[in-house]
Amino acid sequence: MSDSAKLHVAVIGSGGAAMAAALKAVERGARVTLIERGTLGGTCVNVGCVPSKILIRAAKVAYMRKVSPFDEGLSANMPIVDRVELLEQQQARVEELRDTKYQRILSGDPAITVLNGEARFVDAHNLTVKLNGGGEQNINFDRAFIGTGARPAEPPIRGLADTPYLTSTSALLLDTIPERLTVIGAGLVALELAQAFARLGSQVTVMARSRLLSNEDPAIGEAVDATFRHEGIKVLKQAQAKRVDYINDEFVIDTDTDTVRADQLLVATGRTPNTEALNLEDIGVKTERGAILVDEYLQSTVAGIYASGDCTDQPEFVYVAAAGGSRAAINMTGGKATLDLRAMPRVMFTDPQVATVGLTEAEALRQGFSVETRVLDLENVPRALVNFDTGGFIKMVAERDTGRLLGVQAVAGEAGEFIQTAVMALRAAMTVQAIGDELFPYLTLVEGLKLCAQTFTKDIKRLSCCAG
Repeated sequence: MSDSAKLHVAVIGSGGAAMAAALKAVERGARVTLIERGTLGGTCVNVGCVPSKILIRAAKVAYMRKVSPFDEGLSANMPIVDRVELLEQQQARVEELRDTKYQRILSGDPAITVLNGEARFVDAHNLTVKLNGGGEQNINFDRAFIGTGARPAEPPIRGLADTPYLTSTSALLLDTIPERLTVIGAGLVALELAQAFARLGSQVTVMARSRLLSNEDPAIGEAVDATFRHEGIKVLKQAQAKRVDYINDEFVIDTDTDTVRADQLLVATGRTPNTEALNLEDIGVKTERGAILVDEYLQSTVAGIYASGDCTDQPEFVYVAAAGGSRAAINMTGGKATLDLRAMPRVMFTDPQVATVGLTEAEALRQGFSVETRVLDLENVPRALVNFDTGGFIKMVAERDTGRLLGVQAVAGEAGEFIQTAVMALRAAMTVQAIGDELFPYLTLVEGLKLCAQTFTKDIKRLSCCAG
């Protein structure tokens, strides 16, 4: 088939969702025009997952050199933090991944044409691209996919816009460690960066409008709160910033009850979809607070126009974005694929990590389930004991009559590494009895899932270390 006869898919964006859509569409015989107005790769590789996890890992190494559970037998020393060198290492890895996972793939595929510029829809089959190098180009397409992602939101706090505050993007590019850092926000991104900077030497204050991780099981927020306080991070709950000023190189944050001062202010209170330049309203694509509304097939309210990722009303995780992009491409090219989010894992890369999947106890009750729950403290998990790292817990939510697993919430050193086991158990509709009967390798944290499942029918304190 000639290129002109192939289905033509316009892909706007180049992050996880857009790349997945472009590659899957080509795999299924389409030709693709991919439009990117900024840097190839989107949020995750450039200013999100990759650089933040590098910073978090470096901060953990620094912290462990300063203090660890084995300090009685191993000497500890305060590390010297060279943020400039760390930043260079971080950005070198970002550039490497951008090149190998985005630029080379796109340039090496003859079915994909890349345009650098800003796209704007004219109608349901045409858009114009204002090219970064000057001029415009018109694109006629059969299907379109929107994967433009999101950017840090600016909350309506008086005076904030007139100050040089940090976002999650600019904080990752700081070449110094601030002596005093205040973080407004209490979600995943805010808490990850708060702990990382504290471990690298900042005096950190976290301001939460209600409590830490208010959308999660309350026990999770309490566990993270306890860890932060132990590490010297100040947590202000029920603290809403009313006004921010920047005076004499100092941030002054006023609340209802107090005034907080800092050398740097990081605002991490959510993200805003990058959709305002696309002219969506005029062509009938419905949005809610800027987020594109999509159906189970990832199609917008206009036939033939699909979307996935942070620019939509989907959960803001790159693996959700990419899975949605791939399924949207299948649907754009004649298939019928859906995105099932009933067993979607969530991980926060603090230390200990927070990992969850499925329903919390409160969510299960709201959905009408009769539930039974168990909470296993990590002091009952052999791996945690030998690590001398027993802070945290694993909680399981099960349907009372059948024992079917409904959800898992975990706070543990490597919770993100074992939550996928719980995902697979949910997918398989396993009961807690079946999980407890499975073989789990001894002295792994994932064994905690087996032990927690066993607590539904046994007193595990009366079992030997590796009893089945």
